Amino acid sequence: MPTFTVRGAFYARRGYWQKFTMTHEADSGDTVREWALSEIGGCHHVKRHQIRIDSVAEATPA
Repeated sequence: MPTFTVRGAFYARRGYWQKFTMTHEADSGDTVREWALSEIGGCHHVKRHQIRIDSVAEATPA
């Protein structure tokens, strides 16, 4: 199964945009995008409209 890297930012409670990079295995980029929105929203209690995803790319094997 391919590994994808998601990069973006979310609006933190202190009034600034916090950058993030997440890596996850999934079948497609759309699945990883939904996973990232769910993880950030659940952990940091932000709504989906407060999360900006800049890029979703397949990670190269190390």
